[in-house]
Amino acid sequence: MIGPVMPLDALRPSSLVDQATQRLREEITSGTWAVGTKLPGETALASTLGVGRSTVREALRALAGAGLVQARQGAGVFVTATTPREDWPTRLRQSAITDIYEVRAMLEVEAAQLAAQRRTPDDVIALNDAMDRRRHAAAGTNAEFVDADISLHAAVVAAAHNPVLTGLFTEFLPSLRKGLVDLLELAGLRAADPHDGEDSHAALVDAVARGDADAAGDILRTELEQTLARLKAV
Repeated sequence: MIGPVMPLDALRPSSLVDQATQRLREEITSGTWAVGTKLPGETALASTLGVGRSTVREALRALAGAGLVQARQGAGVFVTATTPREDWPTRLRQSAITDIYEVRAMLEVEAAQLAAQRRTPDDVIALNDAMDRRRHAAAGTNAEFVDADISLHAAVVAAAHNPVLTGLFTEFLPSLRKGLVDLLELAGLRAADPHDGEDSHAALVDAVARGDADAAGDILRTELEQTLARLKAV
């Protein structure tokens, strides 16, 4: 069945694709268009929303990515769900930082052990440079310190030379950064020691550089478990 023409006002000129996507999403998630409903054609939607067909096309593509609609060759676009499918970044943003940190610990300990086995001379240089940046960032803001800390951990993961591990770690970064900045702000951990964790991180870099996989894994596991305990205590 063809859905009704929506009584919508024309959209503002800014962020048209986002606005069109949101407006159409609301019609679907509210139940105005039930599962199985065929949406009006691009021309009708463009006229109703006051945008071009290309904007409508992009909006429908976004809705398809969320699992809400599906285009059927020669038949049109149909509603397939009224609840959007959460993508991985969205799920991470909505997850508790402690849950994310537990998974991070599992990934990074393995990455540190692999890094110790696979590091190259260039990796060692990158690790030492990242350690220096972390040390110097102690004089900066909490956000600057966290950024330098994450860069060091990213250098360890990169030295493992496993693109899947690198990709997974990258997905965690936005949520990790926010959680760590919040931890430092709320707990005031750097008030007494601006160089929080410097010794353990220096030991980690040394273990990877020496090729000691067991030591690298143990050092990082201990460091991450201590941070997780702090997060749970906040």
